[in-house]
Amino acid sequence: MDRDNYQNSILKFGFYSSLSLVFLTIITFGFAMIAIPPAGPYCPGDCMSYPYPDILSYYPRDYYWMYLAISQLFAYIIFIVSNHFIAPHEKKLFSFISIAFTLITATVLLIAYFTQFSVVPISMMKGETEGIALITQYNGHGIFIAMEELGYITMSISFLFLAPIFSMKKRLEKSIRLTLMIPFLLTILSFVLYSIKFGIDRDYRFEVATITINWLVTITVGILISIFIKRRMKG
Repeated sequence: MDRDNYQNSILKFGFYSSLSLVFLTIITFGFAMIAIPPAGPYCPGDCMSYPYPDILSYYPRDYYWMYLAISQLFAYIIFIVSNHFIAPHEKKLFSFISIAFTLITATVLLIAYFTQFSVVPISMMKGETEGIALITQYNGHGIFIAMEELGYITMSISFLFLAPIFSMKKRLEKSIRLTLMIPFLLTILSFVLYSIKFGIDRDYRFEVATITINWLVTITVGILISIFIKRRMKG
């Protein structure tokens, strides 16, 4: 395969990986919006509290989005790696660092999601409730929420390091670059604000904020990069 065909194959793969990520993120976001938390500050009413005895009442509705989120994470890894291969040679250091943070993000969140739907419901069904309060998604200061916070902080860092591979000279690339910087800035800002207002008892407020920030940017930047790649393919 000559160099031009090789480059076109990379661009084509990157184009479809961008669109796949956009599609999966939109679907996942939609199902996550349906899973209104029955506990904590955003609970609309009839809320659960410790030790969260009614978990099974919300199964499987509140777990569908996690299955989709796992697929979305796989698409996110492929998307970041694809961008590493289209990055200019002198900027591949930045995209490689982005891949490193992407793998941290994926590892943390895959463990969080897979254990949540594989461990919590069946444990409740079998009456094995000891320790469930610590790991259930409904505990605003539990392990699941903490892992999500960590995962989406590192996702925002992966986007931050992907940003420099795009030039500031052309309008589309400038838009992509600036958009990729938004998640880190807003994530840090929201963490500081929630920490100032609520201290360590911020519950899942920051988790909801950082997921929303990162997913909205994922959708936006996926569309922008697909347009960028399409233009490169044409010429």
